[in-house]
Amino acid sequence: MTEMIDNHLKESARVIEAMVETCRNEIQAASELIIESIKRGGKVMWCGNGGSAAQAQHLSTEIIGGLRRHDLPPQPSVSLTTDSSFITAWSNDVGFDSLFSRQVEGIGEAGDVLVALSTSGNSENVVQAVETAKSMGVKVIILSGKSAGKLASTGDVNICIPSDDTQHIQEGHITAGHIFCEMVEQAFE
Repeated sequence: MTEMIDNHLKESARVIEAMVETCRNEIQAASELIIESIKRGGKVMWCGNGGSAAQAQHLSTEIIGGLRRHDLPPQPSVSLTTDSSFITAWSNDVGFDSLFSRQVEGIGEAGDVLVALSTSGNSENVVQAVETAKSMGVKVIILSGKSAGKLASTGDVNICIPSDDTQHIQEGHITAGHIFCEMVEQAFE
């Protein structure tokens, strides 16, 4: 059991350490996109499935409520993964693949930012959300795994976590997302 724990912790550390070289510039560019959008009156939208949905909700909350500083004004952010009435109605009546794109179409505006999380890069509802966002002039940040799948190079900024293992990709996503949130706080101090 301790060997499994040691191996997991070492691999987690390896992936995060690799991000210093492979993702640093992209994380900075993504943070700057978010900050500039908010400064111009835009908002941040987040989408993903499963664990990525949970991370989308978590990171959106940090933008609104503050990561470290709760004395700063809230910034506009919405997770497209949280409206259970819409999610269940639309998925049942129309289909799951257009779940996020429909919401982007309804609330997105040119100059907003969509942060799309997908460990595989192949989640069809995330792919469609990205396509819709781009057609509307919404800036797109992709958070994916090493291969990035269908989402490869589709964003204005593409952050590909250097791993093929879902759990380590998710750890990289939350780390990058926390950096976005911290940089937003610094920009609005």
